[in-house]
Amino acid sequence: QLQLVESGGGLVQPGGSLRLSCTASGFTLDYYRIGWFRQAPGKEREGVSCISRSSSTTKYADSVQGRFTISRDNAKNTVYLKISSLKPEDTAVYYCAAKPSPLPNFCVYTDNYDVWGLGTQVTVSS
Repeated sequence: QLQLVESGGGLVQPGGSLRLSCTASGFTLDYYRIGWFRQAPGKEREGVSCISRSSSTTKYADSVQGRFTISRDNAKNTVYLKISSLKPEDTAVYYCAAKPSPLPNFCVYTDNYDVWGLGTQVTVSS
């Protein structure tokens, strides 16, 4: 069974940082591009970042550019999202998702992904 499990969320003060992890089981992430998404209460899910299979391509939504950093460690079958300079508007459930990718240097976070995790809550509040 293909599964993704997110971890690392929590309560953090404005300006703080967290590192979210996304670990796969039942499959290897080597052949997948990965996206991070978030959904705030009462809002639609939005894509925030993606990373290609090779890690050569990363993309970020304008709202998180310069504050979020995506990376992957294929040996650990894990993708990370470092979120920094957090704002109250970053409060959301954060999801990772995977999609098989024949192109090693390509990713988009607006695509339809195939495998989704259950999410990890990030709350930014003083």
